[in-house]
Amino acid sequence: MIRWFQDLRYAIRQLRKSPGFTIAAVLTLAMAIGANAVVFSVMNGLILRPLNVPQPESLYSLQRTNQKDYNQSYPDYLDLRERNHSFEDLVAYSVTQVALDMGESPTPTWGLETSGNYFDALRIQAYLGRFFHASEENGPNSAPYMVLSYGYWHSHFHDDRGVLGRVVRVNKHPFTIIGVTPPRFRGTLVFLSPNFFVPIVDCQQVEGTNYLKDRGNRSVMQVMGHLRAGVTPAQAAADLNSIAAYLEKTYPKDDGQMSFSLARPNIFGDQFAGPFAAFLGGLMLLAGLILLAACANLGSLFAARAADRSREVALRLALGSSRKRIMSALFSEAVLVSLIGGAVGLWAGSALLRWLSEWQPFGNFPMHSPVNPDATVYAVALLLSLVSGFLFGSVPVTQVLRSNPYEVVKAGSTVRVGRRITARDVLLAVQIAICAVLVTSSMVALRGLSRSLHAHFGFEPQNALLVNADLHMAGYSGDQVPPMQKRMLDAVAGIPGVESVGLSAPLLLNDTESSAVFSDQTIDLRPASAAANVYEYHVSPDYLRAEGTTLLAGRDFTWHDHKNAPRVAIVNREFARKIFGSAEKAIGGYFKMSDGTRVQVVGITEDGKYSSLTEDPHGAMFLPLLQSPSSSAFLVVRSSRDPRILGPVTRNTLHRLDAALPVDMETRYDEMVTVLFPAQMATITLGVMGGIGALLAITGIFGMTAYSVSQRMRELGIRVALGAQRKEVLQAALGRAFKLLAYGSAAGLLLGILASRVLAFVVYQATPRDPMVLAGVVLAMTLLGLLATWIPARRALSVDPIILLREE
Repeated sequence: MIRWFQDLRYAIRQLRKSPGFTIAAVLTLAMAIGANAVVFSVMNGLILRPLNVPQPESLYSLQRTNQKDYNQSYPDYLDLRERNHSFEDLVAYSVTQVALDMGESPTPTWGLETSGNYFDALRIQAYLGRFFHASEENGPNSAPYMVLSYGYWHSHFHDDRGVLGRVVRVNKHPFTIIGVTPPRFRGTLVFLSPNFFVPIVDCQQVEGTNYLKDRGNRSVMQVMGHLRAGVTPAQAAADLNSIAAYLEKTYPKDDGQMSFSLARPNIFGDQFAGPFAAFLGGLMLLAGLILLAACANLGSLFAARAADRSREVALRLALGSSRKRIMSALFSEAVLVSLIGGAVGLWAGSALLRWLSEWQPFGNFPMHSPVNPDATVYAVALLLSLVSGFLFGSVPVTQVLRSNPYEVVKAGSTVRVGRRITARDVLLAVQIAICAVLVTSSMVALRGLSRSLHAHFGFEPQNALLVNADLHMAGYSGDQVPPMQKRMLDAVAGIPGVESVGLSAPLLLNDTESSAVFSDQTIDLRPASAAANVYEYHVSPDYLRAEGTTLLAGRDFTWHDHKNAPRVAIVNREFARKIFGSAEKAIGGYFKMSDGTRVQVVGITEDGKYSSLTEDPHGAMFLPLLQSPSSSAFLVVRSSRDPRILGPVTRNTLHRLDAALPVDMETRYDEMVTVLFPAQMATITLGVMGGIGALLAITGIFGMTAYSVSQRMRELGIRVALGAQRKEVLQAALGRAFKLLAYGSAAGLLLGILASRVLAFVVYQATPRDPMVLAGVVLAMTLLGLLATWIPARRALSVDPIILLREE
């Protein structure tokens, strides 16, 4: 222990003697370890860490295996809850947005509709007041109670304990606040921190539709529960599948081909966990490569430092010091640098993670990112720091083991200049290759994002304004909805500059509703006999023109396509190909819905993007809004005026129709931020990593060339004295560095092309085969090489042989 403290004091003295070297080494390692800490903390918070509920290790979500889907119908949930023998209890919940009126104007607010047993089954204790219970569910709209989240209570009610018993209005329906959740409980969806919780039996008042007895309506977003003690996930899945067999036999039309599996609840359940985990795994690999590049950089610097200190080491050996003791001192110096660098990197990473955990990129959607570092992240950072220190600290060990004190003292240095490949050359080539991988990945993501912003989505977002005027939130229902929607369309269409306006429920690239469709000849209408599962949209006349969707053939809807008229539909080309074989055969043809209704195709539209930018072509059908009314439709307004200027005029126009109407507006491009968010984050993240890799490459190449030039000044002076030209001097001084740059860049570009394939799952149209990407990588690496060798090149060209020989 005493020797270790002596080595530590010696290491501190040595590092204080070279502040420039120490700062460069610490910052290099801080960037690398900070990047790894941030990426791992995000993966830990969103994928690895369990939900913040008591006994999370026994909590599982139910997934319908065949459809890879978590949505269930409420009747199916009740059967699963009552018939299973594996779970202590099962809870159900869905995300909802309501107009919450606390005595002022209604405000769109996000929360959860939950089963009455939600808090009891999850073992959550109220911070204030009480929760609602299963015993209070006595049919539709029987439990008008609301539980506030702690954060919403703190920000909107200012910790007022008198809030209990207060009546607020949800979509104009009275609800009584009965409790507040504990501060650390943020619901059971990782990305959402709900503002409130209401019983799911009140769905008629909350959602505007009663699906409590509709087995075909899978509006329950997720079902989860704690396994009983001693029950394994495999046994629970077998138990659930026995219930699925019963449901399939009893309700073949709605529950055909049903089977269940269990999954750990994490990011939105497990729906996005696969691609997201793959992307985070790729980022973790790139962060590991950054750390490896940093170790290579520092290994090269420590090797050069050891060469410069070779006379000192030789004298210590000649005076009787053991090689083991010298190696211990060198390792102490390396580990000290790594620990300081790790601490700085973790401090900077923690600041970034705290900002990310509070970031709200989606307007009023209460996003929650539990990425704050915990004990696991700190332990990983410490481990990476120690491993890094031993990695780059071991590079100069061979120099110490092979050094001959007599030769070193006599010659003054162990540096040899030759053409053989050294360890520093290998380390630099690896570092350049890693940098090329990072630069390639970042350019692939940047190019993909650029294409995404200018891609064709099946609609035109330019000059389009979206108005979310949910009539249900304003208290409209049933036959009140269509007349009010017609008044809204007419009023907005009369605004100067508006070219067209339409309604859609849901909205393209915002939300999806899927329906099974059957060929006209099909008699068996069970799900297994469906010709296709397609996206379903309910739209008004002139919607296609307002959205900028091209009608390829047939006609648009008219106001004569009402509920008493024959059922008609407009379908996209993919739908026509799947059901009818071609678009030409589809016009005038019929298909069937799951309830047996025959629908005639009257128009064909272009294909588009409906669920995500990276999806494969998918069938979609548009149905007349009057034949399938919906109170939660979006207004799409196309105008020759700037949508941001048009917004206030549109709001005033709608409020003249109904002052209590909650109006939420944004441009079409702003609404697409949710869809583009993964691509934007991937581009920003990879861009930062590419920048870090570039900095490491610059410092590595600069360090290698500067050290090489400084050691070969006498040789270069002799070359100049013998008549060597400037080109020949540069080739002698920098030739090896540029060869390593070329070889490392080529290897890194190839690896980057292979690694970038995973980006296709996140960034739309991201392809490493793009000539612009290849040219950009070559140009970037060339510029990095020129920048890193600029100062050493100038020093090599300024050699004065007379001065050098006089010094010798």
